[in-house]
Amino acid sequence: MRTLKDLFSRAPFVPLQTHMDRVSQCVDKLIVVLEDILDGNFENVQKHAEEMSELEHLADLTKHDILTHLPKALFMPVDRMKLIRTLGLQDKIADKAEDITVLLTFKNLEIPDSFKELFKTYMDKNIECFHKVQEVIRELDELIESAFGGPEVQKLKILADSVNFMEHESDQIQHKLLKELYKIEDTLSPGTFYQFCKMFEQLGDISDLSEDLADCVKEMIMAAK
Repeated sequence: MRTLKDLFSRAPFVPLQTHMDRVSQCVDKLIVVLEDILDGNFENVQKHAEEMSELEHLADLTKHDILTHLPKALFMPVDRMKLIRTLGLQDKIADKAEDITVLLTFKNLEIPDSFKELFKTYMDKNIECFHKVQEVIRELDELIESAFGGPEVQKLKILADSVNFMEHESDQIQHKLLKELYKIEDTLSPGTFYQFCKMFEQLGDISDLSEDLADCVKEMIMAAK
């Protein structure tokens, strides 16, 4: 695909943005699954899991297409390995969205009223963190026009730093959730308790990976200056 090779030399961030759109579709599907869990609509989870599998597969195909046609050298101030690492982190977010969905197909997981609102806050914070780093990726085109300088660089750094702060907020909410979970540990089966812990951990991975992605973009920007 010669056009994709040409695209990298002219606008190396466009393929990343295309892949990020695929990743976003996976995260959007995860939101639907989590809302079903919150509402007790367990009969929908398996169907959404199958749809998630297709979306994650499309993200994988896009990633492989990009890697296959990534030029050995880019004639612009962008490090090839940092582009590959950025793509890899995006891919991990799609994988994580699928992992969480699969976990939720194993057993109907009823969210207790005692921490339902807190869980919703935790879910929203992790998704917000992802959407913020998605905004970072969308803004990368502006760097080309500004020749990796000027106010656009500062704008991206501020966006990336906000991802870091959101990840910190997510960690704090997760700690509160775990405390609430341990309060009712004796009322849960070992399998259910484990499933809750695993879900909290994997959902937190969404913001962890988003933070890693934001940091990777900052490194790429600094290296290109």
